[in-house]
Amino acid sequence: MSQDSLIYHVCRRAEFEQARATGHYAGSSQDKADGFIHFSAAGQVVASVAKHRAGQDGLMILEVRTDALPPGALRWEVSRGGALFPHVYGALPLAAVSRSADLPLGRDGLHVFPWGLA
Repeated sequence: MSQDSLIYHVCRRAEFEQARATGHYAGSSQDKADGFIHFSAAGQVVASVAKHRAGQDGLMILEVRTDALPPGALRWEVSRGGALFPHVYGALPLAAVSRSADLPLGRDGLHVFPWGLA
């Protein structure tokens, strides 16, 4: 599986728990305002969390298989610093989530990433 076949999204634990009840994740309030669900590639997720979720507790990280997304839902679009970032249009089916984990804050106030992402 290539690195780009897995993408990552960080959300509040309560948002993910609500998604478990429905079988799909509609995104955060920011995602909904932007019209797509923000994701990062493995090499982008740590910097994305530092920029957009610094100091936030109660977060989860979702690892998503791109081959399990609905056709046409994934678009790699120019974003921060001119880099391409994965965006998912429409609801994320939870069947595409290969694994999820808490994203706790460490003693230094930085998030502690699972799966060797840091």
